[in-house]
Amino acid sequence: MSDKQTVLITGCSSGMGKLAAKTFHDKGWNVVATMRTPEKETELTQLDDVLVTRLDVSDVASVEAAVNEALERFGAIDVLVNNAGYGGHAMLEQMPDAEVRKMYDTNVFGVMNTCRAVLPHMRQRKQGVVVNVTSMAGVIGLAAESAYSSSKWAVEGFTECIDLEYKLLGVRARSVAPGAYLSTDFGGNANDAYLETGDEELQAFTRRLREHFMQSVKAEGGETADPQEVADMIYACATTDMPVHNPCGKDAQFLMSLSGGPPRQEWLDKIEPLLLPSS
Repeated sequence: MSDKQTVLITGCSSGMGKLAAKTFHDKGWNVVATMRTPEKETELTQLDDVLVTRLDVSDVASVEAAVNEALERFGAIDVLVNNAGYGGHAMLEQMPDAEVRKMYDTNVFGVMNTCRAVLPHMRQRKQGVVVNVTSMAGVIGLAAESAYSSSKWAVEGFTECIDLEYKLLGVRARSVAPGAYLSTDFGGNANDAYLETGDEELQAFTRRLREHFMQSVKAEGGETADPQEVADMIYACATTDMPVHNPCGKDAQFLMSLSGGPPRQEWLDKIEPLLLPSS
């Protein structure tokens, strides 16, 4: 058992998940760094008070096993960070139903699986924070990313729901929506196998969409954006009073500034008395 606070993070084998694990560790936390193939991890296993263990968000048994192992090792889970996920670029008619369902199984139902396993523990302790890592693709619809974008929209809405459901029970939920961070290997986790399917006209149009989007991303600094910003935002959501929805990155902030409306949190604060009892 440990007196330090404990965070469980999914998808820690690389990228933002690994950065988040290091950030929490550097801040003095116990870290449960989970991934599908922990036997391949060589860096996080060298750190004190870091438990590296298997967790496949689409496998409920592995989720429950990892949560039980975390509780046995550290005694509590104060923060759950749902970071595991993957992308895919294609027009809707290019992407088969099986691939869309597989993406939702990880990006949406996987988040629900980990929350179902951890929320009862947090509710019993009357404290805890869930941080769901989404994407700016979950805030604005992106062309040639309809499956991925809609999956992240689902998690943004889910986050808002569970924050309302659990806040009177002492548990908060927050989302972090990163913009483009091309220096990470998230793109390597994207399934682009279907970009070259369909008739020639469709393939050419999809390539045109992707090329234009990548030019826009690079113009807004996606190549030089520091992914540590995302890890720091995750930590801030876990430890301070942040809004429910948190776009992250220069390009994300620029896109949100174009919306012209009031911050969503301002609107949520106004409607909360209609949705929740006073105590």
